[in-house]
Amino acid sequence: MRVVLASASPARLEVLRRAGVVAEAIVSGVDEDAVSAESAAALTLTLARLKAGTVADELAPSDEPVLVIGCDSLLEFDGQTAGKPADASTAVHRWRAMRGHSGVLHTGHRVIVADAEGARAAEGVASTIVHFADISDTEIDAYVATGEPLWVAGAFTVDGLGGPFVAGIEGDHHNVVGLSLPLLRTLLLELGVDWTSLWQPTPADATPVTDRVG
Repeated sequence: MRVVLASASPARLEVLRRAGVVAEAIVSGVDEDAVSAESAAALTLTLARLKAGTVADELAPSDEPVLVIGCDSLLEFDGQTAGKPADASTAVHRWRAMRGHSGVLHTGHRVIVADAEGARAAEGVASTIVHFADISDTEIDAYVATGEPLWVAGAFTVDGLGGPFVAGIEGDHHNVVGLSLPLLRTLLLELGVDWTSLWQPTPADATPVTDRVG
């Protein structure tokens, strides 16, 4: 089965690769800023739905079964929805508010399977509580200066330079990286696809990726 990730995130590709699934990435081009919803969780699901649907519609017809995975992540903190910070000053302000506190990282998932039985879809949201360390202004300034927080939802990673600043999580670790493997497995089962059927040999030249794009 051809597996397509409707995302620009190299970290999501890496999560799949480490779980035995080799996927290709096709960026949807969806304008995330033009989409709104009543909650952070609902917004992630709406965006995941749009990304997966857009990429699925663009794929050329094929006799080979295809799985399209769309994901989007947002941090819910203090009643606000936080995507990627617009600039360094926003990232610094956000981290000064988050340090020593907790937020919820939501990731919306939409999977579309097209095979001899036709096209079918399933979707869901995974939510993980993230506890942030009480880091200093100096640490915040140094972290933001690396540029990493500007490219990720919530202005942090758990699998990159931001890892030491995450004191703990409650829930699925992979979800914080940007893709919940347990939820993805459950959604695929709903569509009649066994997770182990997706296992493929990992390319020898594959290299780890440690940044996450929301």
